[in-house]
Amino acid sequence: MGMTEHIVIDADRTGPPATGNGGWTSGLVAEKVAAPGGTVEVTLRQPPPVGVPLAVTAEDGGWAVRDEGGLLVATAAVRTAEIEPVPPVSRTEALAATGRYPGHAGHPFPTCYVCSPQRADGLRIFPGPLPDGRTAAAFTMPPQVSVPVVWAALDCPGGWTVLTAAQPFVLGRMAAVVDALPEPDDECVVTGALVRREGRKALVRTSLYAATGALLARAEATWIAVA
Repeated sequence: MGMTEHIVIDADRTGPPATGNGGWTSGLVAEKVAAPGGTVEVTLRQPPPVGVPLAVTAEDGGWAVRDEGGLLVATAAVRTAEIEPVPPVSRTEALAATGRYPGHAGHPFPTCYVCSPQRADGLRIFPGPLPDGRTAAAFTMPPQVSVPVVWAALDCPGGWTVLTAAQPFVLGRMAAVVDALPEPDDECVVTGALVRREGRKALVRTSLYAATGALLARAEATWIAVA
């Protein structure tokens, strides 16, 4: 990328109300800075604002994302450590898990573009629990596939390994690598796993698989409990 690029988080790509979905936002940044097949780690410093230009600038060996007033919204850096994939499950298993999605009964962020049952215009990824404690969801990719869509798909299935309607978590940091973009309208499966939880922070991993079973992308993220 050049010295400065700009991104805008569309107003309908929310997580919490009037705030950019963490995975989508991180994917927008990664799309600007990541080398093909490279892993980028994005740290959210503020709730990302929607509908306004954000400047992405090379800074301190990485990148900084600032609003028009200069407020630091996020930072990004190349990550060299490998991200271990979360093993896949069959589409049948993923569909069954989707039916057990806790968010059907109560959702902390009904505005979420990725995982809210109330968002008919969203990705409609509903990660439910597997018997081994992981999460899984089966869903259909939208007709327009992009890096931000993939990052968004990798986001919430990790969060739902720990969050509940009574105890919300929000994304704090996310690293991902996109091995290949899904085909438009592909019937995909996403899996999530909790690595560890320490106090208010939870480290999770997620992986995205094509209908063929091919690994498309994987992520590692830190989620933070809302006090």
